[in-house]
Amino acid sequence: MGLTSETTVYVMAALAAVCVGLLVWSWPRFARQGLRQVLGRLLAIGTTQVVMIAAFACWLNSSYQFFGSWGELFGRVETAPVGVTQAGDGGTGTVNGAAVKGAPVQPAGDEQLSRVSGLPTGPAAVNGRVESVKVIGRRTGVVDPAFVYLPPQYFQKAYQRQRFPVIVALSGYPGSIFNLAQHLRVSQTAGALQKSGLMQPTVMVMIRPTIAPPRDTECVNVPGGPQTETFLARDLPEALKSAYRVGHDASAWGVMGYSSGGSCALQLTMRDPHVYTTAAALSPDYRVKDDPTTGSLFGSGPDRTERMNGHDLMWRLKHLPVPQVSVLVAESKHGERGYPQTQAFIEAVKAPMRVASILPEHGSHNFPTWVQEMPPALKWMNQQLTFPQDAVPRHHKKGAAVTEHTPAATTRR
Repeated sequence: MGLTSETTVYVMAALAAVCVGLLVWSWPRFARQGLRQVLGRLLAIGTTQVVMIAAFACWLNSSYQFFGSWGELFGRVETAPVGVTQAGDGGTGTVNGAAVKGAPVQPAGDEQLSRVSGLPTGPAAVNGRVESVKVIGRRTGVVDPAFVYLPPQYFQKAYQRQRFPVIVALSGYPGSIFNLAQHLRVSQTAGALQKSGLMQPTVMVMIRPTIAPPRDTECVNVPGGPQTETFLARDLPEALKSAYRVGHDASAWGVMGYSSGGSCALQLTMRDPHVYTTAAALSPDYRVKDDPTTGSLFGSGPDRTERMNGHDLMWRLKHLPVPQVSVLVAESKHGERGYPQTQAFIEAVKAPMRVASILPEHGSHNFPTWVQEMPPALKWMNQQLTFPQDAVPRHHKKGAAVTEHTPAATTRR
């Protein structure tokens, strides 16, 4: 039984019901005086509570896909040899669900895609398509599942040589790509905006930054540990460019996310502006720090402070040259704790960097709030990203309101 399967949920619920029934039936025996009876009562109550909590945890995990498998839950993740061949070196990436061995993007299993509501159906040239794939990092050896939304134009003859802009959507911790597809409605929202003409045709890539579950790496290259930034800033773009007709220039690439995924989006854009030039961060943090879920992210030794400062966005704005990027931050004025930090970040941004914001009066750190912020965030990103002018060679066969904040000095183009 899979960790996220309905069978597991039903079995755990039935087991919890049996434990409750046994506790009620056997309680008269445990009600007598004596050490054995007292220990029996404690054991029976404890066992019943543990099973009930486990059943609830299975239901919650099945609904929100925090961990996709038993292996992820216990820290066993799929890895690939670092020397995986790129599509540009002889592979072809995914083409209509097929792939050549060694390609850095391979078709994947269902990954709960069948449980996502509102996905496009029918002819791909009319409604687009969402593919379930796995991305294999050539440098890091990471194997990470992803959903890729391809707009209808991707399959239309008039666009057969055209490349498309890309938005990478990152889940929070310990979220999954299922959360991005089902609860944040990434592809559904983008598809509706594109169909109504409010957003240019864009490839949407839903992926999780948790590459070494259950550890939260906060998109950091951990000394001697997971190299999350390298995977997201080098392996992922390289793999997507080899498998799909997407823009090769950074001006066509954006990244967005919610919660810690939003923090990652800001970190990637400000630290790797040659890869991502636009970010939208919903309820982000502005500084990466160690906690029980991360362990030591920055190692030890004399370079620890420098590494920590490098992931403190306020410190970067004050002490380092500002990158020529555009970012959007979203935080509720009432209901979320990060509003003061968001205001401080907005005020600290200076040219040539540009910042916009979505600041609703009320909201919470949850999906209903982020779903409301998604349409204006995507429309804003659409205005920042350039539609690639480069065309694929003929022999190619691969398949809420936004407020702009103007810094004191000159702004970006």
